[in-house]
Amino acid sequence: MNKIAIIGCGGSGKSTLARQVATILDLPVTHLDSLYYDDQWNPLPQKEFAARQEKLVVHDRWIIEGNYASTLPIRLRAADTVVFLDLPAITCLWGIAQRRWRYRGGQHADVGVYDRITWSFVRYIAGYRRTMRPRVRQLLAEHAPHAHLVTLTSRRQAKGFLARIGTGR
Repeated sequence: MNKIAIIGCGGSGKSTLARQVATILDLPVTHLDSLYYDDQWNPLPQKEFAARQEKLVVHDRWIIEGNYASTLPIRLRAADTVVFLDLPAITCLWGIAQRRWRYRGGQHADVGVYDRITWSFVRYIAGYRRTMRPRVRQLLAEHAPHAHLVTLTSRRQAKGFLARIGTGR
């Protein structure tokens, strides 16, 4: 596992898992929210965002976490491992509530969090498995058939995954 894409619904724990895996495997981590937004929460133009990812994936070792389905094929084509956090909506909603409590909103580049909760974001999370999961699975099939896919459907499975890679099993 040298090139790892971590994807999943908002609040699923992508940033946390990325930091933990990075520590265990000594890999550099890029949080796409930190790349996409500036200090005033302004997004990059789409072409520039894609170009920055193209530059990242040519490196020999990395973790890139974040969804951004429009640029997901860039990461999937280059990844040797994809970790898909496919957690229930209630777990993800609880995750964003905990994040809000911890960080009090805003962008936190040091931890890869762009914490801006809106009703459209809540609706996105609530409908992720119905609307986005099929699209993600299609993108995985098209752009990452070569990659090892790890699908985690609970926080307990995520902890088990960390334990396995920590012991080399």
